[in-house]
Amino acid sequence: MASRSPLKILMLHGYTQSGPIFHAKTRALAKHLQKSFPLHEVSLCYPTGPLRLNPADIPGYTPSSETEPQEIEAYGWWRRSSTSEPPEYTGLDDGLSCVADVLRREGPFDGVIGFSQGAALAAMVASLLEQNRMDSFMHFADAKTASEGFELPAGPVPGIPFPSSFNPSSLSHPPFKFVLCYSGFRAPGPRYRAFYERPPIQTPVLHVLGSLDAVVDESRSRALVDACAGNPEKDGKVVWHPGGHFLPSQRAYLDAAVLFIRRYLEGENGGKCKKPDENVEDMDLPF
Repeated sequence: MASRSPLKILMLHGYTQSGPIFHAKTRALAKHLQKSFPLHEVSLCYPTGPLRLNPADIPGYTPSSETEPQEIEAYGWWRRSSTSEPPEYTGLDDGLSCVADVLRREGPFDGVIGFSQGAALAAMVASLLEQNRMDSFMHFADAKTASEGFELPAGPVPGIPFPSSFNPSSLSHPPFKFVLCYSGFRAPGPRYRAFYERPPIQTPVLHVLGSLDAVVDESRSRALVDACAGNPEKDGKVVWHPGGHFLPSQRAYLDAAVLFIRRYLEGENGGKCKKPDENVEDMDLPF
């Protein structure tokens, strides 16, 4: 019997979560992927962000008792500064470096799935793995260029430098074939334009958004959609579910993820996807 080809997916958790928590919250999706790709050896990798959070970092968190420990199992990929204007992500380099280490040790990965902050990070990482992205960072390094179109009371702000952990001299990893962003968003302001512009993100991205999401504002999610090449909504790459800030586990949305991954796993126009993999019965897709 021929060995099954690997299908490796990087799984990036949301703010206040961890790798194990995200693993538990994506069991339905993981099971559906295993079932839907019988010709592949499906493996999902769940790293934990490097930033351990304090209770004060978590919106709305109140300890259940005065004796509750101040250390909790909650992590992030970066913190959003509450004092910086325009907005700044403190610790972003550490979050990107953590992912780069995983890519180096566990890769190569075919694609990435992220939720909330992890979805925003997934889009950034996909962008960094694309060819010539370093040129975009060089372009927006100029403060006047980066700040064009923004009203900044304190004056122009340069774009961030290309993250050193993704320099091709230290990390050799091919571009992702697909990205799934659940409740994703674009990093705001002029500092991070290079992730999304000149050119827009070329890697295929499926955006799954909740119409009742009260955590990530719709405008921020749409900004990420608009940062992707082509016309994502017209191309069926934006899926809405009638819920809030979570990964939907209903069959229709699991099927949507499978169909998208299958579409790009071997290349959209390559025609290499094998028919026996297409055994997902009664697909009801919300496109």
